[in-house]
Amino acid sequence: MEDVKLGANKFVERQPLGTSAQTKDYKEAPPAPLFEPGELKSWSFYRAGIAEFVATFLFLYISISTVMGYSRSPNKCATVGTQGIAWAFGGMIFALVYSTAGISGGHINPAVTFGLLLARKLSLTRALFYIIMQTLGAICGAGVVKGFQPTPYELLGGGANAVSHGYTKGDGLGAEIIGTFVLVYTVFSATDAKRNARDSHVPILAPLPIGFAVFLVHLATIPITGTGINPARSLGAAIIFNKDSAWDDMWIFWVGPFIGAALAALYHQIVIRAIPFKARA
Repeated sequence: MEDVKLGANKFVERQPLGTSAQTKDYKEAPPAPLFEPGELKSWSFYRAGIAEFVATFLFLYISISTVMGYSRSPNKCATVGTQGIAWAFGGMIFALVYSTAGISGGHINPAVTFGLLLARKLSLTRALFYIIMQTLGAICGAGVVKGFQPTPYELLGGGANAVSHGYTKGDGLGAEIIGTFVLVYTVFSATDAKRNARDSHVPILAPLPIGFAVFLVHLATIPITGTGINPARSLGAAIIFNKDSAWDDMWIFWVGPFIGAALAALYHQIVIRAIPFKARA
C-alpha cells in the first residue's frame, strides 16, 4: 500500500508477512471545527470538563504527596527515591488516562490539549474549557496536600517546579521542550487510528505507553527542573506554595511544554502521517 499516492511516498510500504501484513481499514476522524457553539448545550461537554478537573486533582494530590514524603524523610535511602517519584507521576497518568479516556480523552495536561488542538482533534472551545478545568483541578489537588501537612509543605518547597542549581534557564527550557515532545508524540502514536487498525493484533493499551513516557521523562528531567511537562501541574503547585522561587521560572513551564507539544503535533501530522499531502492527493 502507498502511504501517500502523490508526493510524500512513491514507494510501496513494506510490511512483514503474517498478521501485520494484512490490509485493515481505518477511519480518519474529520478535523474538529475551530468553534463548536453546540457543545455548550451538551451535558457531555461539561461532564468531560468535570472529568478533567477530577483527574488533574487526583494527579496532583498523589504526585505531590509522594514528593513531600520523599522530601520529609531524613534518610533518603528509606524513601521511594527519584524512581518512586517518577513512578508516582507515570503510574497516576496511566490510571487516570485509562479511567477518563472514554469521557474526555484523558488529557490531564494543557500541553496535551494544546497539541491535540493543533492537530484539529478537538475544538478551541473544548480546549480552553479543558485547560481551565485542568488548572483548577491542579490548584485544588496541591491545596489538599498543603492542608494535610501545612508546615512541611512550606518548608520543603511544596513540590513546585524550578530550574535546579547548576543549570541555566536555557537548560530548563530545553528539558521541558524535549520532555513534552516525548509525551505528546507518545499520545499521538498511542491513539493513532491507522496504527490501531494496522496493528490491531498487538494488544497494547493506549494509556500504558503514555504513562511509561511520563515515567521515563521524569527520570531524565527531575534533576534539571523537577519535571514540569504539564503547565497545570506547575501552576497549581506554584499558586499554593506561593514563594518567589516558584514564580521565577514559571514561564519556562508554560512556554517549554507548549513548544514541545506543538513540535510533536507537527511531526506526527506532517512527517509521520503526511496528512497535508494526503489532503492534496
